[in-house]
Amino acid sequence: MKRIQELAKTRQLGESPIIQVSVRLLVPFIQLFGLYIIVHGHYSPGGGFQGGVVLGASFVLLALAFDLKTSLRHMSERANAILGNLGALIFTGTAVICALLGGLFLDYSALDRIIPLGPIEWRSMGIFIVEVGVGLAVMSIMASLYWDLGSGGELDEGL
Repeated sequence: MKRIQELAKTRQLGESPIIQVSVRLLVPFIQLFGLYIIVHGHYSPGGGFQGGVVLGASFVLLALAFDLKTSLRHMSERANAILGNLGALIFTGTAVICALLGGLFLDYSALDRIIPLGPIEWRSMGIFIVEVGVGLAVMSIMASLYWDLGSGGELDEGL
């Protein structure tokens, strides 16, 4: 309560302590829901793109309720770039490994030659791996787009 009172005294135009406290409480649940959507993407509706958008929206929500620096404190530009590149590498790496093992591009059953689980299990596991990569890349791109456009080119590493 004391923190909310301090926020109310020092707030700038447009800032609301109710919105800021609500966002601070909701962001962990939004991010957990985004991870749930990614993980269940190969079993149920959803997947890497939808989960990545939800994860990226959590950082946009932080920037809207507070400011860009608060959002960047939760995930730095460097960490965002690493996660985005890692997601793209997971996606393309899985596809290239499938092709190198004699299958087609994104033919997950070819991964059975590395660890023999069976082609059906590898198709499910391959989709999961690719969904994780897509989710990381989409989250990174969405957050980066907002940070770069929202800063008007004033971020140190952005634009």
